[in-house]
Amino acid sequence: MAPRNRSNTLALAVLICLAERPMHPYEVATTLRQRHKHDSVKLNYGSLYSVVDSLEKRSLITAREIERSGRLPERTIYELTEHGRREMQDWLSDLISTPIKEYPSFEAALSFIPALPPDLVLSLLAERARRLEVGLAQAETVRDMIIKKGLPRLLWVEHEYEMRLMRAEYDFATELIADIKAGELDGVDFWRRIHEQDTPLEPSDSWFE
Repeated sequence: MAPRNRSNTLALAVLICLAERPMHPYEVATTLRQRHKHDSVKLNYGSLYSVVDSLEKRSLITAREIERSGRLPERTIYELTEHGRREMQDWLSDLISTPIKEYPSFEAALSFIPALPPDLVLSLLAERARRLEVGLAQAETVRDMIIKKGLPRLLWVEHEYEMRLMRAEYDFATELIADIKAGELDGVDFWRRIHEQDTPLEPSDSWFE
């Protein structure tokens, strides 16, 4: 049984492509890009070949044949092994069924906002909200184009998920801006006071005590 290494979803994407049919790595990348899966899976050719090499060493995929067309370099066509098919199914099932703790950079930034003055945070949040608003407008345009093409929702449900996350983040940012401005964020007065001091905080003024 191949050891589990599920830190890179690009490996899962490769397994899923090869479950469809045998392919060479360049065709895998082309397929992912044509289907816009690179919007949800980080894809670059250097890491792709490293992933393919790792999957082969773990006996999840195997070389089926070497293809050469004209003066183009040789291309190795890979296929899924039975171990690879089980790993693909188990991995995808786990991702769908089991929530995991992720560490988004915005969440980390929010946990440390007392380190910046409130007025600066307000301007930064406003800038984020503007960018999210633009992103939402662009995402809605893409969604409308997808619908117009008649693609079933099944094939772009990840885009819908991304839009909902973006909308939730936009709503959160704008509500937080309003609460800070209105003084309704619990602790905002203390937050302002510590940045108005000219001397370092006393131990009794620690943010988290």
